[in-house]
Amino acid sequence: MLPVADNSLIQPIPGLMIWTLISFGITFFVLRRYAFGPIQQVIDQRRERIRESLKEADKARDEARALLEEHRKLMQEARHQAEEILSEARRVAESQRERVKHEAEEDRQRRLEETRRQIEAETHRALGAIRREVAELALVAAEKVTAGALDPKSHRKLIDDAIKEIDFSKLEKEAV
Repeated sequence: MLPVADNSLIQPIPGLMIWTLISFGITFFVLRRYAFGPIQQVIDQRRERIRESLKEADKARDEARALLEEHRKLMQEARHQAEEILSEARRVAESQRERVKHEAEEDRQRRLEETRRQIEAETHRALGAIRREVAELALVAAEKVTAGALDPKSHRKLIDDAIKEIDFSKLEKEAV
């Protein structure tokens, strides 16, 4: 094996060291003057774009939160309005139900009253017919009894007076 001091790569050579330092200095100067500035500028621009993107993302997130909150408020208002509409519809339906019920009751009462009037009119008509029939029968009976002693005008007056004395109110009460 070779001793470590014999290796030419590890031995310090002063001329090579000076040229290496000069080359490094020139390269560093050139890189610093022409490469590091633009590279640093690109890095700074990128850093600024990232910072702006983060700000925009924060702004977009805040806007999204605001929109979400607004959406929630709108949904709550829509629910509230839907409940109000349903409540109003129920109230209107109940009102119409009551109105129809009231109209049906009025119609029933009107028909009942009309039927009562018809019954009363028919009762009066029937009583009138009965009176006329009784008058005719009384006239025939009176004729036979009196056998012509009175003239027809006197017969009629006698029968009408007799009919007026008959109490037909009992018949009316029984008919109703």
